Amino acid sequence: MFRFSLGLIALLSLGPAVRAEGPSRIIVSVREQKLMVMGNGERLATYPVSTSKFGIGDNWGRMTTPLGFLQVAEKIGDHAPVGAVFRNRRFTGEIIKPNAPGRDPVITRIIWLRGLEPSNAHAFSRCIYIHGTPQEKLIGRPASYGCIRMKSRDVAALYAQVPLGAIVEIVPDKLPNIPKAPRGAVFTVEAPKPAAEKVEGHTGPEKASETTARKHVETEEQPHFGRGA
Repeated sequence: MFRFSLGLIALLSLGPAVRAEGPSRIIVSVREQKLMVMGNGERLATYPVSTSKFGIGDNWGRMTTPLGFLQVAEKIGDHAPVGAVFRNRRFTGEIIKPNAPGRDPVITRIIWLRGLEPSNAHAFSRCIYIHGTPQEKLIGRPASYGCIRMKSRDVAALYAQVPLGAIVEIVPDKLPNIPKAPRGAVFTVEAPKPAAEKVEGHTGPEKASETTARKHVETEEQPHFGRGA
């Protein structure tokens, strides 16, 4: 709780320009491998996740999950079906089922994060996402290459709840003890920006160093630091 209080102070010090435009906030616990959605100071939902199997940090080439305050910078896959496969943030047209053998692409939805602190300043260029994964049997323990993995149904629900600009805090400790919102509580969602609605997603250039990242069973995505399969 003390860690959470310090986090709130740090968030306020960032100023209104970097806060969510709605009452939304996400907290990810590396220790518990859980993600909590907050609205109006109450707990709306908790989901199991997988952070990096290589630990925490934001250095290039380490494939780790960054800590601290980040922000939802882009949302990709607004109308894509559950299980939709993304390659370089574009829907390929393929749909795969959970735990498809030998498959490890980014699927269903992409929530792209931008770091707000010096300690996570590389997060956006490292392509740190919250995204769906077909390897659902690994959810609940560290298994990613830097990103935050979720089950497809969970990331689709999160995507629908969380607006652009929402604050995401990734902490090494347990989730704070936040009271649960009353049944039927309504989550205020900001209207999506037109550029973020497209299934095709972001098409900007990636850093050349991203093409020299880890080797793994992923065959659908070009490997790059923190791509997060």
